[in-house]
Amino acid sequence: MKSSENERVRSIDALRGFDMFWIMGGAALCSALLKLAGTPWALKAAEQFSHSEWNGFTFYDLIFPLFLFIVGASIPFALAKRLQSSTVKTIHRHILVRTVKLIFFGFLVNGLLDLNFSTQRWAGVLQRIGLCYGAVSLIVMHSGWKFQSVLFASLLLLYWAAMMLIPVPGYGAGILSPEANLASYIDRLLLPGSFCCFVFGDNEGLLSTFPAIATCLLGALTGRWLASGQTPQNKTKGMLLAGLLALGLALVWNSVFPINKLIWTSSYVLFSGGLSLLLLCLFYYIMDVKKQQQWAFPFIVIGLNAITIYLVQALFRFSTITDIFVHGFIDSLGDFRPAFYIAATLLVKWLFLYFLYKQKIFLKA
Repeated sequence: MKSSENERVRSIDALRGFDMFWIMGGAALCSALLKLAGTPWALKAAEQFSHSEWNGFTFYDLIFPLFLFIVGASIPFALAKRLQSSTVKTIHRHILVRTVKLIFFGFLVNGLLDLNFSTQRWAGVLQRIGLCYGAVSLIVMHSGWKFQSVLFASLLLLYWAAMMLIPVPGYGAGILSPEANLASYIDRLLLPGSFCCFVFGDNEGLLSTFPAIATCLLGALTGRWLASGQTPQNKTKGMLLAGLLALGLALVWNSVFPINKLIWTSSYVLFSGGLSLLLLCLFYYIMDVKKQQQWAFPFIVIGLNAITIYLVQALFRFSTITDIFVHGFIDSLGDFRPAFYIAATLLVKWLFLYFLYKQKIFLKA
């Protein structure tokens, strides 16, 4: 990429912040407000802020794959910048160190310092981010977009074939129930400690990491498209068409390989990837084409320190600070108390990130 093409795409930062906003408490706040409304429509809408129990898709099922997609979209820009001033060996070392840091941070979130190694959960969100980041960074660094596109399709097809054709002892092949699918069986066989978020396997398990890499790789292909010499209008159209195509393919594939977050099915990769493309298309059009960026400042503040807030909120109780300011009147709010408390804690988290932003402190992992 030329230096002029390597300028920071603000829409990527904003979309990363938008995504992390829901993890910081935005989802809990919306759910609390909808339940407070109490109407049948509101109660049904509140279900969108919880994960699907097995097959299916909710809004909250988009949050993690969207983050992996954004990680991938950032990689071509980051590598292009480093290649201008660093050797290949130095970049390899950087990728390895960052991957190890993310995995270690994931262990901390999972309770590494509790020293209960036999019951600790070893898989996790940051571990998967680290593995996907490391794998996709090396792929992008040493291959072109054609190879990456073929690899993306191959990962989805091979995962589908493995899940449908390899028999699970005691159950057989192609059974996609929680206890009988291949991904869950491999987790039970090889993954020590405890699982999340169902009893028969892990939500970020071993085999399902491969389609998760495909999610990140789709983001990298999108980032490469944004870094190309195409006009902003063509970039917008390309993301729009690709997003719609991915959604269409996902809905077709869903009939034989259901959309399922817990085992990260190939149809789930395409469905969440299609929505991620459409969201980035929208943010890019508003912010980078129309240059309307002021509205996204709260999200940018979050997006520039997304890993920071994910890690810190897991290790530190921000509600301790909230209690200092609201304990005198919070109990008088009645039914509105839960929503107000969530909103206040969300504000405390954002102000923490704003302080880091003003001090130019950014955790790069």
